[in-house]
Amino acid sequence: MIVFTSLSDRLAATFKNLRGKGRLSEADVDATVREIRTALLDADVALPVVRQFTDRVRERALSSEVNQALNPAQQVVKIVHEELVGILGGATRRLQYAKNPPTVILLAGLQGAGKTTLAGKLALHLKDAGHAPLLVAADLQRPNAVDQLSVVAERAGVAIHAPEPGNGVGDPIVVARSGIELAKSKLYDIVIVDTAGRLAIDEELMGQLRQVRDAITPDETLLVVDAMIGQDSVRTAVAFDEAIGIDAVVLSKLDGDARGGAALSIVTVTGKPIVFASVGEKLTDLETFHPDRMASRILDMGDVLTLIEQAERAFDAEQTARMASKVAAGDDFTLEDFLEQMMGLKKMGSLTKILGMLPGMGDMKAQLEDFDERELDRVAAIIRSMTPAERADHKILNGSRRARIARGAGVEVSAVNQLVDRFVEAQKVMKQMRAGGGMPGMPGMPGFGGAGKRAKAKQKAQVQKGKGAKRSGNPAKRSGAVPAESNSLPTGGLTGFDPDELAAALGELPPEFKGLLDGK
Repeated sequence: MIVFTSLSDRLAATFKNLRGKGRLSEADVDATVREIRTALLDADVALPVVRQFTDRVRERALSSEVNQALNPAQQVVKIVHEELVGILGGATRRLQYAKNPPTVILLAGLQGAGKTTLAGKLALHLKDAGHAPLLVAADLQRPNAVDQLSVVAERAGVAIHAPEPGNGVGDPIVVARSGIELAKSKLYDIVIVDTAGRLAIDEELMGQLRQVRDAITPDETLLVVDAMIGQDSVRTAVAFDEAIGIDAVVLSKLDGDARGGAALSIVTVTGKPIVFASVGEKLTDLETFHPDRMASRILDMGDVLTLIEQAERAFDAEQTARMASKVAAGDDFTLEDFLEQMMGLKKMGSLTKILGMLPGMGDMKAQLEDFDERELDRVAAIIRSMTPAERADHKILNGSRRARIARGAGVEVSAVNQLVDRFVEAQKVMKQMRAGGGMPGMPGMPGFGGAGKRAKAKQKAQVQKGKGAKRSGNPAKRSGAVPAESNSLPTGGLTGFDPDELAAALGELPPEFKGLLDGK
């Protein structure tokens, strides 16, 4: 997922202007800082935060750490990244658990911020982490709030305490207290209390929250704010902190925020860290907020660590070990394995979001937006229409078998043919990687050998130039120790590769990879 798309695009355009500059003048720095300031203000970031941020960037950009750097432009990107991490909170904030269970978490926020849905997401998140959460329906004001929480609890597979029907009936203080007593008797180690909200802040709302807080003494008071409302969310956070005192903030609807004003302002203004971010409509779309990873996403550097964590959750250890041993033994990669890997990939969530976490994907937003998520389902249907023997050996798939499979999957025969062709190419990739030849078609990518035809031809042409080529005056460059364009700035930031090169490489990628991006 590429977050804060408009801000990310503005910053990327700003850094492109620095490409190829071996030394940055004060005018260059001032122009860059001015562009950054405009981008942040357009993103609805609070003015004091913008001033603090740009002053720090300018001060460091004019210092010796940039002037003495091998690549000053990349150093500026590094500075911006570090300062973004700072205004986003610095270190990752974790939930604080009680020494003696249950840990009581109080959720507060305005009506419509997403508290009830967030309660279910948080309960599922904690359940997956090995806890036994209990949801307490203390929102007795909003119509059908209790029913909604009951549905969310059922979907998440967690327990709920809802003794009152709500809709104006019942005392939230009594419900909250009885929920904690139930948790102690039934050995639930975490209690999540969902409270009532209002369309706007008023004394009645704050008074009720204070009474509930004083009655249950929560270990964590989390404020749920809508990330899409920008500075209004910051003002809301300040008001709640002054009235009831909050420990941390949860950003909801972050996936719909193209600007980022709330996320980039709220920590500095309130002094309270962001602990979670809701990034989708599914109950599984809740992420621990990592300031460093979020800063990398903003600068289009990707978020590989989150990608790895999602993969570890989706692919069980036994499955991974079995696949690794199979590859090591030299066994053929079958269609059954292909299906298994695809289903694991689907468990990780939206493929568009997964690809968006890769470095340098900001220049491929159009392809990502056009990608059809149902393609994986169609491929799975084709493979499941095959017999076990056909999955084990694709070479027996003659014309009649392919026609039968197409009818069973509800697709054209051409779709089956395309899948088989992609699979054959995937087999070739697996064999080459097993033989140590690297991944074909990935020229210039670190860790991958085997350059594609285009890259090999380019290398051959350079060698053939030989004597007629212009000799550099730099002995290091002449010997090949230093690249001729060492001062150029990769548009992907600190990742070290250029999205333009990636786009060119796509023409050489095996069809099974290229087809996923093209939606074919």
